[in-house]
Amino acid sequence: MIDQETVHIPTRAGRVFIGEEFDLKSWNDVQPFFENLKNREINSAEDLKQWFSDRSEIESYLSENFAWRYIRQTCDTANTGLINALQFFITEIQPKLAEYGNALDKKVVDNPFLDELTEPGFAITLRGMKKAIEIFRDENIPLITEMQTEERKYGAIAGAMTVTLDGEEMTLQKAADRLQSTNRAIREEAWRAISERRYQDHDKLDELLNSLITLRNKVGQNAGFDNYRDYMFAAMGRFDYTPEDCFNFHDSVKKAVVPLLNTMAIARKASLQVDSLRPWDTKVDPKGLPPLKPFATGEELLDKTIRCFTRLDPFLGNCLKVMKAMNHLDLESRKGKAPGGYNYPLDEIGVPFIFMNATSNLRDMVTLLHEGGHAVHSFVTRDLSLNSFKHTPSEVAELASMSMELITMDFWDEFFENETDLKRAKIQHLESIIETLPWVATVDKFQHWMYENPAHTATERQAAWVRIYEEFTDSVMDWTGLENFKKYLWQRQLHIYEVPFYYIEYGIAQLGAIGVWKNYRENPEAGLKGYLDALKLGYTATIGEIYQAANVPFDFSEKNITELMQFVSNELEALKK
Repeated sequence: MIDQETVHIPTRAGRVFIGEEFDLKSWNDVQPFFENLKNREINSAEDLKQWFSDRSEIESYLSENFAWRYIRQTCDTANTGLINALQFFITEIQPKLAEYGNALDKKVVDNPFLDELTEPGFAITLRGMKKAIEIFRDENIPLITEMQTEERKYGAIAGAMTVTLDGEEMTLQKAADRLQSTNRAIREEAWRAISERRYQDHDKLDELLNSLITLRNKVGQNAGFDNYRDYMFAAMGRFDYTPEDCFNFHDSVKKAVVPLLNTMAIARKASLQVDSLRPWDTKVDPKGLPPLKPFATGEELLDKTIRCFTRLDPFLGNCLKVMKAMNHLDLESRKGKAPGGYNYPLDEIGVPFIFMNATSNLRDMVTLLHEGGHAVHSFVTRDLSLNSFKHTPSEVAELASMSMELITMDFWDEFFENETDLKRAKIQHLESIIETLPWVATVDKFQHWMYENPAHTATERQAAWVRIYEEFTDSVMDWTGLENFKKYLWQRQLHIYEVPFYYIEYGIAQLGAIGVWKNYRENPEAGLKGYLDALKLGYTATIGEIYQAANVPFDFSEKNITELMQFVSNELEALKK
């Protein structure tokens, strides 16, 4: 057990501009502060710096206010009060924030005193503001509000999905644990139950995506773009790479990684001694060993992770100790929770919240390590002077999380006392990295296709998915009789519904994370320092500069990916000896 009494609980910075007692109940409560910012005279560099500080303060408050509404609703998707509280912010607050945000951006982008603001980060913030002005359209405000309302429906649909196995009703996450059973019949029963339950809602999820694509395409066209993809590259601030770079990533992964999938699948089929490799055979130990169980409860998972982080660096462990003491975690899977996992930054207090759906498997352990990496990122940037400096692009945020999965591996004995189990865990994780890159390429290429062809039918979408999926998967798997399930594998990917185009970042960051791990293996002290130096920059530098601080390349080329895959393959071979 972790002694919570020894943990120092941080306090948020004082509210000078909006006041300590401010409490949001309606837009009328907050509007005067935005009017102040909109109309305030700026006659010096100090005035301008104060203006940025005041804007950051109110935006931090509102960001955290929204965060708690979102967190509480995802923790209990059936609670109408929580749903309404979130919906209030989406419909009553966010549209007006968008209007004022555009006006405030316009107010300062050409201010004569900008050149006197020399603090690192202002140039990055200003380029984002200029791009936001460029793509802002009043007519998109109600469309974006409608989109956000529609996007929330996915979590409600998926969160309500359960199956009954052996007389027990359970979440799909818990049922998926049975896919690791050494009994093939049990695996098949669980896989079919999960797939059939998802398939029950495939029409509903198709209709939801149709609605979202229509809305999103309209938003993109209103802003003057050929399609929503091009709009999102601007809206997400992708200044450092282009759609063509993504296509390069897809091609590089196909050439450098997909052959490894075939090798792994052939080996798995031979090891399992099956006539054909089926989808329910992918998670079981190929040597017939029982599933790894690194923890039994959410509390045990957290305490072991804290010890793991502490051994890497005491500061890292303390980050999670603070979160535990503040009850900023909801880890265990249960009916009514939204699917997935996340680390939600809380901009005022600077101590984030981790949400996930743990049962007891290795993937859950890695998920907390992953989200813990995000959490550390929040801690090391909490004292940056402006809110905008803390909000890193996803390519950087995911570098923080995916690197943590790998650089903690030397301390996974906290979860596995048995040396054989420890090696199995590392092997499974490294093999999952090889599997992740093609899946990321699949999802990303699919999204490019959808929004380049927004008038497509559901049938055309199914065909496109299967065609793209088969580009990036092994040629060994037997889907005979399961074709309907294969057509809808994409519906399990939350990002397609809730955060469109947010997925390539996982692939980019995975490459960076392997580089961070390689550095750590060669020199632990220097590797960890580079990792933390990169994180501490927040968003005060370009993505390439942040990767450079970590001493890893920002490179999607076949050559770079091949070299990184060779490093991973060498590590795997060493573990298998």
